Amino acid sequence: MLKIYFGDMEEAVYHPPVYFDNQYEDAWIVDPLSVEMIRDVDKSEVKGPHLIESPVLGPISTKELSGGVKTLILMAFDDEGRIFNASACGDNCAKWILKIAEKKDLTINLRHRMDFGKDGFQIKILNTGEVVCNRSDMIRVAARYV
Repeated sequence: MLKIYFGDMEEAVYHPPVYFDNQYEDAWIVDPLSVEMIRDVDKSEVKGPHLIESPVLGPISTKELSGGVKTLILMAFDDEGRIFNASACGDNCAKWILKIAEKKDLTINLRHRMDFGKDGFQIKILNTGEVVCNRSDMIRVAARYV
């Protein structure tokens, strides 16, 4: 299940892209989930653990991936229970956050109202303890904190 804490959260990794650059493992990059997320979010192709082919930038290193993709990869593969600031992600990452949370308990920090779609999800809001299942309920709760 996805759990969200809205607003400032001291224990959250505030800037996940910098954390990623210093902590990622090569195996994470070539994992099929990462390959799919990189293709969808960054519109780029993984050629190897150190080479990504971007249609805009040409050949780039793993460290030049978008902050959103880096944050998603951390959410998927960091097994230390860290909480990442998902406001480093755009709304194009929301479906991936939900997908990752289907496979493991995932707690994220948000400092904005991310669009997870109209409905069809279950998200526990840690600020209040309530579970929301649609956009309007989530926005109602989030508005109190962000």
